[in-house]
Amino acid sequence: MKLLLDENVPRPTAGIVRTLLAAHEVLHVYDLDGWAGTKDIELYGKAKLEGFQAIITNDGKQLSRPLEVRAIAESGLHRIEYRTNHKHGGLVGLGTAIATVCAALPHALDDLAKAEGQRLVFLTSVDPQRNSRLRMTDPAATPPKHWPAAA
Repeated sequence: MKLLLDENVPRPTAGIVRTLLAAHEVLHVYDLDGWAGTKDIELYGKAKLEGFQAIITNDGKQLSRPLEVRAIAESGLHRIEYRTNHKHGGLVGLGTAIATVCAALPHALDDLAKAEGQRLVFLTSVDPQRNSRLRMTDPAATPPKHWPAAA
């Protein structure tokens, strides 16, 4: 499948998705000359003409804008949306975006390969909260099973 990552998707995501999904053609809007800054209303039609089958976006408002909804529908392209908590920027935000896309996209693509007709796909976010993403233990205070006793 030929996938286009919208410009609101962090650029490093494209390289990782390309590596993990080598059987698919993955391009970011910034990889294509003159595509950066293309409004979503034009982007879907332009992507269709260039042979893309799906667009991955982080724009949750597209489906609330009538002209964009029409452009999506008329393109016939699959729209794959992932959402992340925007209050997390930097490395945490990038990691959350990449994790969300990489964890669910292979399953979505498998389902899209079997689908007849256009689909709207929503990838569930990986929780960026510290307490949900890691657990730390002091082995001196709470030793795991088979932990050697202190000398």
